[in-house]
Amino acid sequence: MSALKRDAITFFKVLIYLAIGFILTENVLGVIYEDFGISFMGNVWVNWFGLSYLLYFFYTIIRVLFTNENNQLFKKRMKSKVFWVLFIVSAYVVFIPFIKGINPF
Repeated sequence: MSALKRDAITFFKVLIYLAIGFILTENVLGVIYEDFGISFMGNVWVNWFGLSYLLYFFYTIIRVLFTNENNQLFKKRMKSKVFWVLFIVSAYVVFIPFIKGINPF
């Protein structure tokens, strides 16, 4: 598969995860925050991107663990420091409101 085609497919996957993340942020995460007494106001887009990246992260982990494909793209992504740092930041963004009791963003 050509590099341009592979990059286009990855780009559309990211767009799909952004759309799914937006829907889940508005309909699920906001409700969960409100149930815990956390105001879902402010820069909600931070929570949206955090949740979207968590979904993308788990998709990548599931693909690597449960498929036997010899896909270099996933192997490179798993070894990337940026991939893991973004996971830590996105987990912080999504779960810190439960610890602080407010949405700091």
